[in-house]
Amino acid sequence: IKAVTVLFSDLEGRLHMLDYDKQFLVKSWDNLTFDGSSIRGFTARRESDLRLGMDWRAFYWAPSDIFGPGKVLVFGEVIDKDGSPYSADVRGLLHAYANKMYEEHGYTLNAANEIEGFLFKGADAERRYHETCKFEYVNTGGYYHSLPGDPLRQFIDTAAEVQRAMGFQNEKDHPEVAPSQFEINYSYADVVTAADQIQLYKLICRQVATKMGLTACFLPKPVVGVNGNGMHTNVSINKNGRNLFWDPKGEEKLSNCAWQFIDRILSHGNDICLLLNASVNAYRRLDPHFEAPNQIKASPTDRGSMVRVPIGNERSARVEVRSVSPDANPYMVLLAIFRTGIEGGVAEVENLRVAERFLPDNIYDALHNFRIAEWTTTLLGEDVKARYADLKQTSADRCPRLLGTFVKPPEVQYHHEVYNQFLWNLF
Repeated sequence: IKAVTVLFSDLEGRLHMLDYDKQFLVKSWDNLTFDGSSIRGFTARRESDLRLGMDWRAFYWAPSDIFGPGKVLVFGEVIDKDGSPYSADVRGLLHAYANKMYEEHGYTLNAANEIEGFLFKGADAERRYHETCKFEYVNTGGYYHSLPGDPLRQFIDTAAEVQRAMGFQNEKDHPEVAPSQFEINYSYADVVTAADQIQLYKLICRQVATKMGLTACFLPKPVVGVNGNGMHTNVSINKNGRNLFWDPKGEEKLSNCAWQFIDRILSHGNDICLLLNASVNAYRRLDPHFEAPNQIKASPTDRGSMVRVPIGNERSARVEVRSVSPDANPYMVLLAIFRTGIEGGVAEVENLRVAERFLPDNIYDALHNFRIAEWTTTLLGEDVKARYADLKQTSADRCPRLLGTFVKPPEVQYHHEVYNQFLWNLF
């Protein structure tokens, strides 16, 4: 080991990395400071000093052909000046909530995510979108169809192999429905590990694509006229080794516990939509013509439902939240889903699970719902809620208010995962 890369995420979910020489880290691991005012959604300049605490349980060997020789990765949690967990570090909030549920109820919170992405020509296709106004496919084969030698298949095979080398329990990988679209599935994990693996998955895909002279894109709807990218989020709760969502005699073989969890998610669907769909572009994806999960209802078969009940057994019974976009902060997504499903209220809506209700089709309505909801204040606290809403409002105000037919350059260049700082500062 020559260097340790410490990973942490800002309030919007953008991954940040700090490389430390091994010799320095051994001597200074308990005082790794950084300027919080330079991280979007963190501190003001007058109170900028923050520290990183190492979560050694989240340690990964980094393959040298992808990350460079002698590197390992470890996730960190952000610590405030007084030594307490930093309030805007959502990974820390999720970790604390998972621990609380285990200590108070014996719950183990599990999640598995199905993350879709596109592979486009050019190593900098997103950052150059304001110049080109287009993305170019590397493959037009479609669902489950890709020849062994084409760029999409080579990319999928390489990314899957890197994941195996880093300890992911891979399950299957394949081209998706849209041209040049991919999905690499891996096994469920505890909720914090699952969120970490989402960040690693996207990092791995981007690294592999860049080495191939291509771009791995996780914008929810980078190309109109075809399916967008989703991040279907499968969740379950275990207690004493037993899946609390399983009941062989229950409706769709789900327990009352699972159906109550679903009812709370549906009740707060509009409240938490901004957390699950965190960008202007995400609302292009919530289009009913392309398997869009924009209906606030639950179904075992209808893929247009916000919540789906997959076929399962005693081990795999779960709830699938389909309305999540892959550019959302994964820690925020899982905190919102689990805390809402466990603690949220149930709306007095007739036929709640099948009622004709829809998620917002634009970020402005989602922002309004988020700001006025008491539940989101309970979820995040007033300060973090306000910071998050302000970040989303700022991004939205840089884009045309009406989505229109085609993807606009500001949707891409001001997106929190693309974030061209030069163009942002020119606005």
